[in-house]
Amino acid sequence: MVVAVGLCTVDLVQRVPELPAPGDKVQSLSVEVAAGGPAANAAVAVAALGGRARLSTVLGAHPLARLAAEDLAACGVQLTDALPDRTAPPAVSAVSVRSRDGERTVVSHNAAGVSAPPVTDLSDADALLLDGHHPALALDAARVARARGIPVVLDAGSWKPVLAELLSYVDVCACSAAFASQVPLDNPVVVRTHGPDPVTWQAGGASGDVPVPPVTVRDTAGAGDVWHGAFTLAVARLGRVPDAADVPGLIEYANRAAAVRIGHEGARAWVTPMSEW
Repeated sequence: MVVAVGLCTVDLVQRVPELPAPGDKVQSLSVEVAAGGPAANAAVAVAALGGRARLSTVLGAHPLARLAAEDLAACGVQLTDALPDRTAPPAVSAVSVRSRDGERTVVSHNAAGVSAPPVTDLSDADALLLDGHHPALALDAARVARARGIPVVLDAGSWKPVLAELLSYVDVCACSAAFASQVPLDNPVVVRTHGPDPVTWQAGGASGDVPVPPVTVRDTAGAGDVWHGAFTLAVARLGRVPDAADVPGLIEYANRAAAVRIGHEGARAWVTPMSEW
């Protein structure tokens, strides 16, 4: 079981010939609505890869929240809602994807202004994935995981104030190259992604890099989230905090999963191919 703790949004995804400039009005080629957010997308990837996935987040009882919950259920993701009676709309992300190369823009309110109680179910967790959203949820889960010996993976996409405390509980910090250059990291395992370039890593005094498989890019939205979900599932199957000998294989698995996502257009078009892979 992978427990993903963090953000769940409702994504409005539109494919466009070109990303609009300020003042432009563009007719989209297609439109989709699906659950999104780093933790949610990662949980969907875990389920698609044959793992058990539980998402701990804040959605509430708004009609848009029910839409996201139904989408997650259809993808095989269990849901733990910290504020199930909340009537305000969930976070909504406006995603535009350029059809010719899969490049995207995202505008989202994320979890700003939402205070979630520190309650997370880790009863049968084999690994914990955090994205840094909903700080109280993340810190509670990280502390419990550390006490129980559950490996903790952090999706460090951008700096958030909670990370100053949260990083001390993290076994694997999987971050972008830009993040890693801004924040000193001394976690047992540090993995840095570099877009289409090889993924680099450090663990136990060793280091290396793992190439990204070639793929025709169709859609990059959520690709990093899928990578983190696949990586955490591989850690869960390992059953312990990875060491230097483990890390290259874990990265290779995550790279291949992300390549499947990138090679398919649409918010959910990659799920069936990934489950078959």
